[in-house]
Amino acid sequence: MLNLQAASSVYPVRCLSVSFSDSQQPKVLVVDDHPSSRMTAVALLSVEGYQVLEADSGLAALECVARTNPDLILLDVMMPGMDGYEVCRRLKVDEQTRLIPIVFITALNDRRSRIMGIEAGGDDFLTKPFDRLELSARVKSLVHQKRLNEDLDHAGQVLFSMARAVESRDPNTGDHCERLVGLSKAFAEFIKLSRPEIRDLMWGSYLHDIGKVGIPDSVLLKTGQLTPQEWEIMKQHVIIGEQICQPMRTVHGVLPIIRHHHERWDGSGYPDRLAGDEIPYLAQVFQLIDIYDALTSERPYKRAFTIAEALEIISKETAKGWRNPELVGQFEDFIHSRHIVETPPLAVS
Repeated sequence: MLNLQAASSVYPVRCLSVSFSDSQQPKVLVVDDHPSSRMTAVALLSVEGYQVLEADSGLAALECVARTNPDLILLDVMMPGMDGYEVCRRLKVDEQTRLIPIVFITALNDRRSRIMGIEAGGDDFLTKPFDRLELSARVKSLVHQKRLNEDLDHAGQVLFSMARAVESRDPNTGDHCERLVGLSKAFAEFIKLSRPEIRDLMWGSYLHDIGKVGIPDSVLLKTGQLTPQEWEIMKQHVIIGEQICQPMRTVHGVLPIIRHHHERWDGSGYPDRLAGDEIPYLAQVFQLIDIYDALTSERPYKRAFTIAEALEIISKETAKGWRNPELVGQFEDFIHSRHIVETPPLAVS
């Protein structure tokens, strides 16, 4: 075995690979400023068949991660300069590295240290000296979980790419989804929804019409009025969209938005003719945002209504029984908080 302790006393360790070059072999990065501690972890993990990388400081660890994209990081807490907590925080806020599991390695076993590690985003803890069986079990489990998470993340990216492709099929909607994302986040914060609810609304902004991928162009892109038969085909897009996204656990909270954003408060909507609070709340919230953006955007068959005109139309639909009156009131307050809205002139009879 390579004498890492002797080598480290002569040459600074930056990011050193001590195992095989098989790209399918899981890569583990060991970060510790003490050569003897790294040597112990390297020896144990190499025997288990991992490709082991080393870094002797926080900065070296960040550089190594950027170049090698390891499957797991064993990270010492107490290091000079940038400590393990700061390294972890930086990696977890980066979209490219947030899924890499981080196991804090420390001689400390106090509650405060573990809380700090959890707050920094750490996934697990191991205490020196290592127990070989415990190290092996923790690393194997977390590497497996990381690869599952990557599969889910890639599948989610495919879904959003498909949603963008659906939007591009209809050149009349412009940047509809991008506008919905901004409005959804702002309105959700205005009515104080939770962070998961805000996330679901923002994702719903992209995915709500993904089912239109299954609607023929002859119906989806028709410029004239749809026949009753064509309208029945169009209404299927919410069911198709739900079926596309159903297998994805990560977008489970978006499914009610996809299926129910065309329901009406009085039960006259589709696909399930839900009424009142039977309609999922996030679907009600999203529906208002979707309608408002459609009204205030120019389409080939209509001009862009002013903000005041759009609110007036929504108010009339609420009077018909189509919308949740309380939620509409909150939405009007939200729009007024963002814009100076002039009252439209009264129609002369």
